[in-house]
Amino acid sequence: MIPARLRSLSCIAATALLALCSTAFSADMTKTLHVVLQNGETVLDPAQASDINTLSLIENIFDAPLRYDYLARPLALRANLTTALPTISADGKTYTLTLQRGIRFTPDPAFGGKPRELVATDLIYSMQRHYDPALKSPWLFLLDGKLAGDTALTQGKFDPMRPIAGLTAPDSHTLRIVLNRPDNNFLYILAMPALSVVAHETIAARTAFPIGTGPYLLREWQRNSRLLLDANPDYRRTVFDDSTSGNPAIARALHGRSLPLIGHIDVRVLEEQQARVLAFLNRDIDYLEPVPAPLAGMVLEQGKLKPALADQGITLALTPVMSLDYLWMNMEDPVLGGYALPQIALRRAIGYSYDRAEDIRVLSKGLAIPAQSPLPPNVFGYDAALRSDAVYDPALARALLERFGYRDRDGDGWREQPDGSPLTLTMHTLASTTGRLRDELWSRSLKAIGIRVVFTSGKFTDLLKAARLGQVQMLEAEWIADFPDGENFYQLLYGPNAGSANRARFRLPAFDRLYEQAQQLPDSPARNLLYRDMNRLVQGYAPWVLRTHPVSADVQQPWLRHYQRHPVMLTAWRYLDLER
Repeated sequence: MIPARLRSLSCIAATALLALCSTAFSADMTKTLHVVLQNGETVLDPAQASDINTLSLIENIFDAPLRYDYLARPLALRANLTTALPTISADGKTYTLTLQRGIRFTPDPAFGGKPRELVATDLIYSMQRHYDPALKSPWLFLLDGKLAGDTALTQGKFDPMRPIAGLTAPDSHTLRIVLNRPDNNFLYILAMPALSVVAHETIAARTAFPIGTGPYLLREWQRNSRLLLDANPDYRRTVFDDSTSGNPAIARALHGRSLPLIGHIDVRVLEEQQARVLAFLNRDIDYLEPVPAPLAGMVLEQGKLKPALADQGITLALTPVMSLDYLWMNMEDPVLGGYALPQIALRRAIGYSYDRAEDIRVLSKGLAIPAQSPLPPNVFGYDAALRSDAVYDPALARALLERFGYRDRDGDGWREQPDGSPLTLTMHTLASTTGRLRDELWSRSLKAIGIRVVFTSGKFTDLLKAARLGQVQMLEAEWIADFPDGENFYQLLYGPNAGSANRARFRLPAFDRLYEQAQQLPDSPARNLLYRDMNRLVQGYAPWVLRTHPVSADVQQPWLRHYQRHPVMLTAWRYLDLER
C-alpha cells in the first residue's frame, strides 16, 4: 500500500500523462534557449555526478523511471519511463514498474549506429552499477542495504548484471523491485537523476558523448565551457497534461503540446558571478537562476526589481528553495576531527564565531534566512519552532577554547593546540569573487577568537574531487533537496555514507540509530521527535556550522514563456518556449 503522504503527492492520475509510444518530433528547431551553469560539469554519468550543474544536464539527456509534475503544488510524482506509477505491495516492499514500449536510446556506434529500445534489464543494469567499487558512486546510499539480496553485488569480482532478488525482470518491459523493508521515500528515489537509465553497450564502449532516452541529446561539448543540446528526434511523444494547481495560466498554455518545445539549448559555463549577471543584462541568456546574492544590487532595489529593468519587461520571482548552506569539517582530520571534548570544543567555537546576521545582510543581501537545523522550510520534517544553540558569541567561543587548552602561549595573538603545537586551520574555497568574499568573512570571524586560518582556493570540480578523497579540512557547501523529505538532508551525516554524501565523515552510532529508526516511519510527529534528537546531536558534536537557507532571486527575459522554478527539478528546459 502506498503511504498516505505519497498518495497525496501522487494523487494526480498517472494515466493523465499522454506518453505515447510513437515518436512525434515537434520541437521548433529555429529556437535556441540560452542558459548558464554556475560551475563546470564533472562527469555526465548518472551514477557518478553529484553536483547540481552536471545533474541539470543529466536530467535532460537521460530519463529516470518517474518524474515530478511540473506545476503541481504540493509536489506530485508522475510516470516517466513507465505507463503509470508503480504498484506497491501491501507490505510496502515490492514495487512493480511497467515500462512504456517503444522508448529508444539515441543512435550510437555501440548499437550499430541505430537507436535501441529501452527494456527492463537496462534499469537493472543502471541501478546495480552504483555498487561498482570502481565508480565510487556518491548515490550508492540510495540503494545499498535496501534491495533484497544486494550483498551479492559486493562479493567477488563486480558484475553489474549479477542476479539478485531485489531486481528482476519478469518480461522485457516489467521491472520488479523488492526491498528488505518498506521505504517511505522510495518513489522519490525513482525520480532522481541519479536513477536515470543508461545502456550497458555505451558504457562498455566508453562512448564519448552521453547516450540516453531524454528529451535532448548532446551535440557539441567544450568541457567546462560550453555545451550545445539538440532536441532528441527519437524522443517518445510526450504531450503535456500536468496539474494546474501551481500555475493555471502556464498549464493552459502548455496543455496538449508535445515536449520538448525548443529545438536547441546553448549552455555556457560562467563561474564568475558578475559574468552571469552581465550576460543576463546584455540579453545573452534567457533567464538567470538565481541572481548571485552578493551582486543583487545590479538587479534589485530594496528587495524589488529595479524599475528600469521592469520597464524592459523583465520579471522577478523570489523563491525560498529547499536548500541548506553550511560549513562541514572533516571528522577524520587530526586537528579538527574526532569526538573527544577538546576537538568538539574547537568545532563549536568555530560555530560561535560565525555571524549569520552579518552573512545574510552583507553577503547574501537579505536573500536568505538563518538555518536553525539542517532542514529548510517546506521539507517534510521541518520544525519551525526549533532554534539553534550555535549562536554568534565570540566571547563564549574564546572562553570555550581557553577551557579546553587552546591558548596563546607565545603571545603572538594566535592560539596553539592543547599540546602546545601550532594551530592553523585550512579552509578550501572557490577561486572566484564570491570565494574571496567568503574568505574575508571567515578570516575575520576566526581571527576574532584567535584562530589562524589559511585558504586554499580552486575550481569547483577540483574541490569536489579533493573532498571525496578526504583531503579537505573545512569546506562550505550547499545541499539542494533531491526529494522533499528531511531524510535527504540527514543522510548527509549518516555514518555509512561517510566519504560519499557524508563529506564530513561524521560517524556517531547514536545518530545512526536515530536515522535508521526515522527511516521506518512516515512523516509524523513521532518521526519529527527523532529528527529533533538528531539535530541536538549535530549541534552537540558540531561536524557542521549551519549557515543559511537561501531565497532565490530568479529573473527572466520578457520573451521567455512557461518558466516556473520547481522545488526539486533542476531545470524546466523541456517546458520552456520563446516568443521574441
